Amino acid sequence: MDEFDYVIVGAGAAGCVLANRLSASGRHNVAVIEAGGNDNHIWIKVPAGFNKTVYDEKLNWGYETAPGPYIDGRKIRFPRGKVLGGSGSINGHLYVRGQAADYDTWAQLGCRGWSWTDVLPYFKRAESRVGGSDEVRGRDGPLVIEDQRDPHVLSDAFMAANETLGLKRSPDYNSGDQEGTLLYQNMMRNGRRWSPVDAYLKPAMKRPNVQVITHALVERVDLDGKRATGITYRQHGQTKQVRARRDVILAGGAINTPQLLQLSGIGNPDDLAAIGVAVKHALPGVGRNFRDHYAVRVSALVKGAGSLNERSRGLRLVGEVLRYATTRKGLLTTAPSHAGGYFRTRPGLETPDMQLYFAPASYGGGRYGTTVLDTVPGMTLGAAQLRPESTGHVKALTADPTAKPEIQPNYLADQIDRDALLAAMKYLRRLLATPPLADYVIRENFPGPDVQTDEQWLAHARATGSTTYHPVGTAKIGTDPMAVVDPASMRVLGLQGLRVADASCMPTMVSGNTYAATNMIAEKASDLIPQT
Repeated sequence: MDEFDYVIVGAGAAGCVLANRLSASGRHNVAVIEAGGNDNHIWIKVPAGFNKTVYDEKLNWGYETAPGPYIDGRKIRFPRGKVLGGSGSINGHLYVRGQAADYDTWAQLGCRGWSWTDVLPYFKRAESRVGGSDEVRGRDGPLVIEDQRDPHVLSDAFMAANETLGLKRSPDYNSGDQEGTLLYQNMMRNGRRWSPVDAYLKPAMKRPNVQVITHALVERVDLDGKRATGITYRQHGQTKQVRARRDVILAGGAINTPQLLQLSGIGNPDDLAAIGVAVKHALPGVGRNFRDHYAVRVSALVKGAGSLNERSRGLRLVGEVLRYATTRKGLLTTAPSHAGGYFRTRPGLETPDMQLYFAPASYGGGRYGTTVLDTVPGMTLGAAQLRPESTGHVKALTADPTAKPEIQPNYLADQIDRDALLAAMKYLRRLLATPPLADYVIRENFPGPDVQTDEQWLAHARATGSTTYHPVGTAKIGTDPMAVVDPASMRVLGLQGLRVADASCMPTMVSGNTYAATNMIAEKASDLIPQT
């Protein structure tokens, strides 16, 4: 049996960070166990490859949600990366830290040491950023953050229309104060996706004390009483074990981490009994507190702007490929969202509660969740409530580790969520009618002008809204009865030798895309895990 000081389960946004930081001293050896394969895929490296990778069965767990009781019983495709880099290799590579108030809320909930002041040094340590203030931005970290290399004219028009409606341009939405309209910053280096593999794992793999094991599905955490001793995994049809002298660290994300805990006998006793797994350690919060951003969209046909729909076909596409090859600019450097904004949907809110997304492109049928572009020039405007009140769960449905768990987000269960999105959708339509964006609009084609009443708008949200791929919270840090992880040590409460450090630890939603916060959690966790 192989033996390591630290055994990390998952080589995604958090696992790559942990592998690098815990091996840096050279005093300890580290194993990283990843269910997927390597990241040597052309569309992973090209930023616009998101449209190719997000539903690629070779790179993806292929999850979907359970039927949503508040979204017309729909199931929603729920991609998660199954490859080195995890979802950080297939996501939209937007870099969004969230609001200072997000982390201050964590501290107020009992997570001491997780306020904005506490976590800011870890955001700074992680990143290499040109621009912004030295007080809040890092300059020499491994994660390279770039501005867009080739902003689109429609993105500028979108921001100008927001300004007309009172939403000023944000000098730096990653400063802790998000309010305003903006161009999204990207995790890119010289026009290439800069994934957690590039930033953290590849440098770590050059060290003799790091071993990465791929195509290895972890079946359970091995326990001796209340202590984790290692993991059991399956690789190429063979069952194998790895022993951890110090800690097993789960970094599988908000879906895989709670499922693995449950399969290991750690969780709500009722959930474990339902799948025939003996209770080894009762923790009722495992798999609960699931949160995600639910997005709604409108789209319009456009003129005179050279939308991405036009630039992605025929000779124009050939030209874009050549342009990327020679200059690292153009269509292939783009993210799924180019511009955006943060605003308040109602008076009395201390901080913005809505995130805007804008793309100078439209998709088949106007719907999100497809990567097929429209055949006509278009643009898409989207919105997602930043801190949804609706919560759900992740549950293992069988004791079989190859079986997919139940993912039930309960989107739109709470009236606050519905009211916020209703206000956002009306705002998106106002944007379409506001110059200079309106100057490019031929007509709104999704949902179309027939949608006018509040009920029609909400029906649109129920029928067409979708995930933004931001699951969190299913093994939260905290001190309340539903907490799973100790915020001071990242140790699973009541157990020794088992820690969690990934998006599942977030006690509440951060205001925006979750990669940056997950990266920060792993950076901070590497300091909270004793290495002496």
